[in-house]
Amino acid sequence: MKKSYKIEVDCANCANKMEEAAKKTAGVKNATVNYMALKMDVEFEDGADVASVMKTVLKNCKKVEDDCEIYL
Repeated sequence: MKKSYKIEVDCANCANKMEEAAKKTAGVKNATVNYMALKMDVEFEDGADVASVMKTVLKNCKKVEDDCEIYL
């Protein structure tokens, strides 16, 4: 399953950090952050609990970029 989320991030480098953090999260098959569109596309592994995985993605992104936001 693939979903898109609106994000808030200050710079392209920060967006790249968010993308890497999301990709390393359990339950995420792939993630792409588009800084210009302020959008994150997330592809989930089969059977993953999307809501739970996205809460973890947000927590992991906050670790690398504390002022970012993902609108779940």
